[in-house]
Amino acid sequence: MGRKNRGKKRAGIDKRAKAPQTETVLQLSGNYGLSSRLGTLVDLRRGEAGIVDRLDLPADDARRLMELGFLPGTRVTAGQSAPGGDPRVFQVDGSEIALRRETAKLLKIRRDRRN
Repeated sequence: MGRKNRGKKRAGIDKRAKAPQTETVLQLSGNYGLSSRLGTLVDLRRGEAGIVDRLDLPADDARRLMELGFLPGTRVTAGQSAPGGDPRVFQVDGSEIALRRETAKLLKIRRDRRN
């Protein structure tokens, strides 16, 4: 049994493996034209302002934020943040309100040109 295989060379492990599947992913950045004014509260830097466009939250959460002043059409300014960056403080309707990053991502804004 050993003599039959003695003359044949076996392919190495790497040679038997198929070529890995490669895929190119293209990510477009929204940094031109109208899309440069769209985003979320998280996108605002300290001192920048935006206009609330919509709240993509469950009804109860959206209602609570609207009671705090985050109404569509309202100007919101980004303030300070905790040392780790979460939560962040936003100024809206004369008040300062701290929101966690997960919540702030769901508030869609348009960039305010008055910055």
